[in-house]
Amino acid sequence: MASHPVNTLNPGNPFRDWLVEEVVGHRLKNKKCFVNVFKYNSSHTVCRYQFKGEHFSVMSKFFAEPTGQLKDYDAYKGMMNEYRNLEKAASIINVAKPLAVNKEFNCALVTEYIPGKSLGWCIRHEEKTYGRLAAVAHMLRQLHDNTKSSYNKEKEFRNYHEVLGHLKLDHDTRKTFNKLLGEWWYSSLLDRNHGCMVHRDVNLSNYIFCKDEPYALDFESSWFQAHPVRDLGILTAELKNEFKRHKGGCWKAEPYIGNFLWEYSKDEKDFTYVTRVLPFFMSIGLLRSARLHQGSYRNYLIKEACKCLKAVD
Repeated sequence: MASHPVNTLNPGNPFRDWLVEEVVGHRLKNKKCFVNVFKYNSSHTVCRYQFKGEHFSVMSKFFAEPTGQLKDYDAYKGMMNEYRNLEKAASIINVAKPLAVNKEFNCALVTEYIPGKSLGWCIRHEEKTYGRLAAVAHMLRQLHDNTKSSYNKEKEFRNYHEVLGHLKLDHDTRKTFNKLLGEWWYSSLLDRNHGCMVHRDVNLSNYIFCKDEPYALDFESSWFQAHPVRDLGILTAELKNEFKRHKGGCWKAEPYIGNFLWEYSKDEKDFTYVTRVLPFFMSIGLLRSARLHQGSYRNYLIKEACKCLKAVD
């Protein structure tokens, strides 16, 4: 994600002083240092705070400062939810570890800053693409295998209908989706004994490579009791979208997707299972992307999502 400088905080600034005195002071040699602020484009105000002369930064996300479409929600609850999700994930995989929360500063969540290149950047610049995707596959497998729980199939379908509701589809298109979702519901494909924690917001900018190690960012929308293939479906939809828009065609993503799924799978039987249920979750990934677009490209994504759902058998 690109950022731009917006401010420099001097000693005496309340937020800067809180960071220095209560959050990261033990990491600083000069506690009177100035702090450069860089802002990112995100669904909330997100900034990096660079402590001048210290070669050290932290990130802060302000939950009471939403910048996207969703503005009417409980900021404190959102802040604490992501803090707990990050703590849970940090015990299993590499994440931007949570450092502090503060309700008084517009519900600020402060995390580590992970320097590096995003998965999206690596794909666009063709930098070790197969290896990068394999590393993310192994990371997701580790998260899923170490957070086993009960499984809530109803929640998966409820969320699908919520996404369809946001798209405000015409009557006939919505009717087609409802019919196909019914077929998936009554098939046994999505039935399973165990759910797990999923990252859920698996867009290509939420995986950063630092010294060749993958780190996952942004666990605000993470779920428990979820189907593990949800993460795979969202990521493969993101890959198809990326290759369609920037790499000459969605079909060019296929070998990368196949390798990614193989790297995630334990064996051939597991791979077969993953690929059978993947279309359901890939379709919801395409619909999530459709919410961000207008016109012909939005319609293309909706049609592709519908095609995926037709893979039920």
